[in-house]
Amino acid sequence: MEIIKAGFGDYNLVHTLAEKVWPQTYKNILTNDQITYMFEMMYSQTAYNEQIEKKGHEFLLIRDESGYLGFASYELNYNNKPITKVHKIYVLPQTQGKGAGRALIDKISQIAADNNNTVISLNVNRYNTAIGFYEKIGFVKAGQEDIDIGNGYLMEDYIMQKAV
Repeated sequence: MEIIKAGFGDYNLVHTLAEKVWPQTYKNILTNDQITYMFEMMYSQTAYNEQIEKKGHEFLLIRDESGYLGFASYELNYNNKPITKVHKIYVLPQTQGKGAGRALIDKISQIAADNNNTVISLNVNRYNTAIGFYEKIGFVKAGQEDIDIGNGYLMEDYIMQKAV
């Protein structure tokens, strides 16, 4: 597997991967209306550009000989602390369990350590089966929060952290 940095020119690829992952990930957790609302909020061209340009998010793509398997985004020094925040990590459903998610987290951990960050943090929906994956690779629940994202919707998340 190879992990490469994604940029502005990779928007269509990230968007296409997200379209394949999101419905499967959230179909048993969120309503179709909320999935549509959140997807547009997070994956429009404008939102993608803003995440890179204004928010300082870095995107990674992972691929193997069969093609692209997924993507992640992270932010170093989150809230001016030595924390790397993983904003997104999604792997195609048919490739889950083959090491791509772990490889992305390992790469982000390496980047965090190289930048003197001591913790990786992420939010995960409290009903998402990925919680087991995160616990398996060393994350622990550090809290929970409900985030109002507008239109009457909440993100009901656990905050999970892992020492680098």
